[in-house]
Amino acid sequence: MSILVQIDRLTKSVGTRMLFSELSFGINEGDKIGIVAKNGTGKTSLLEILSGRSEADSGTITFRAGTKVGYLPQHPVLPADSSIESIFPPSEALDAAKLLGQLGIHDLSRTAANLSGGEAKRIALVKAILDQPDLLILDEPTNHLDIPTVEWLESILSRQRGSLLMVTHDRYFLDRFCNQVLELDMAEGYLYEGNYGEFLRRRAERLDGMEARMAKIKNTLRKELEWMSRQPQARAGKAKFRIDRFHDLSAQASVRRDDSNVELSAKASYIGSKIFEARDVSKSFGDKKVLDRFSYTFARGEKVGIIGENGVGKSTFIKMLLGLVTPDEGSFDIGQTVRFGYYSQEGIKFDANKKVIDAVTEIAEEIKLSDKEASISPMTFLQKFLFSVPDQQKYIHTLSGGERARLHLATVLMMQPNFLILDEPTNDLDIITLGILEEYLASFKGCVIVISHDRFFLDSIADHLFVMTGEGKVKDFPGTYSEYREWQKAREEESRRSESADRPSGKAEYRRERQASRAPKLSFKEQQELKSIESRLPALENEKTELDAAFNSGDTLSDVDKMAARYKEISDEIDLLEMRWLELSEKSNQ
Repeated sequence: MSILVQIDRLTKSVGTRMLFSELSFGINEGDKIGIVAKNGTGKTSLLEILSGRSEADSGTITFRAGTKVGYLPQHPVLPADSSIESIFPPSEALDAAKLLGQLGIHDLSRTAANLSGGEAKRIALVKAILDQPDLLILDEPTNHLDIPTVEWLESILSRQRGSLLMVTHDRYFLDRFCNQVLELDMAEGYLYEGNYGEFLRRRAERLDGMEARMAKIKNTLRKELEWMSRQPQARAGKAKFRIDRFHDLSAQASVRRDDSNVELSAKASYIGSKIFEARDVSKSFGDKKVLDRFSYTFARGEKVGIIGENGVGKSTFIKMLLGLVTPDEGSFDIGQTVRFGYYSQEGIKFDANKKVIDAVTEIAEEIKLSDKEASISPMTFLQKFLFSVPDQQKYIHTLSGGERARLHLATVLMMQPNFLILDEPTNDLDIITLGILEEYLASFKGCVIVISHDRFFLDSIADHLFVMTGEGKVKDFPGTYSEYREWQKAREEESRRSESADRPSGKAEYRRERQASRAPKLSFKEQQELKSIESRLPALENEKTELDAAFNSGDTLSDVDKMAARYKEISDEIDLLEMRWLELSEKSNQ
């Protein structure tokens, strides 16, 4: 397998903080590599360096001659005065229009300045894909995309032959596409073969090995400490290496993983039996209906996921529940004991020039995790959210998007809410924090409503779903997101079978009609050839349909190149056989 890029001893720091040191790895043709790390540890910096948009402090990057690199940043910036159409070269115009149409973008004369952030992300995605680079670098490609668009992206990327390097917190996405995972941890890089599930297993083995090694170091250190504690006269003649060994062991023993024992231990305050009741709630903005006579009685302990395409009104729904938006008709009756905790898409509202610790201390100088536990300081509380003591001294304007999201979450939970409303909490949280949050929500005794496009997160948290389908309609689905998608796919397949039974395909119907009316004017050899074609074509079309289904399934395909080659062979053969069938059919009817 030919190598595209070789990275050797790459080092990058920001101020006094080391992001990664002497990082080395290679990217081969066909590699699909996902990068996993805590926010603020250099994921985006690494992608920017590899894409040529930033420079490392030291180290080398060697590309194979002629390697074409494509890059999708977290927040794409398109030329403000350019139309959508002008962003694509003429050779890509038709393909761009087709793909953008699948994403709901039809008016290509619009200028980039009039696009929403989600629309700009979709256009940049299409542009990056159509450029057909040898190496496509994606920084959080699923952020701010609704689930249908994420599934569309999966189907498109499954057909790409180039190499892929990406940062994403979408674990289903990682699991289906990656054949390697690069973990950045404590300024070092660890490359694991396999998908995300295999990474989790092997990472656990690595950490177990590290803990065993640290235990051995500490045991040896105790013995060395006894020796070092003697009077200088008692060790005057000892070898210098013994003293050096002690200091080396001390340095190794002082290395501490800041995510090894992290937990969110803030407990929910008491919540009564009455939560809230929605009574015939309706809301419209002009001709667009968000809710149409919605009624529901929420029970204690419910955990509900809200799904629907972007713009359908998910955020408006929860803002009405919180009293931030007034319904046109109907009402929400909220229980007296309900204490909302709201994680909003808009994010943190702190003074950007304050330090993290100062901003949190302004909210509360003591934080009570539960009624039965003593209060703790903001410094101790922030450490539970992966903010080390040095991190707490950072100014808020220097935080990464993920760090700001984590701080926002900390300020929500520190107030002991008993009803959590989370609006897209997964957009900027790293996988480590997401895992911790999922564990916390699984044991959370209060109520939860979550809006998310993260399918893994929804499957982990939600007991049932509110599916907002448009025109103000909300369907209550009694299951997880994966169960909902299976139900939805089954209905779509049933509908296709029904339509197929009622209306035979044009080619098949035409062949049957021609066969019924055909006169025997062919030679014996031509008649045998025609019969062979008529038996061969349905088998090829079935195989082509099966390959289409495999490509669109979103599953990781280990032999995708072989399947793609077979797909082309089938298509070419079908075209040739159909042309020959038409020739023989016309001849038989003369």
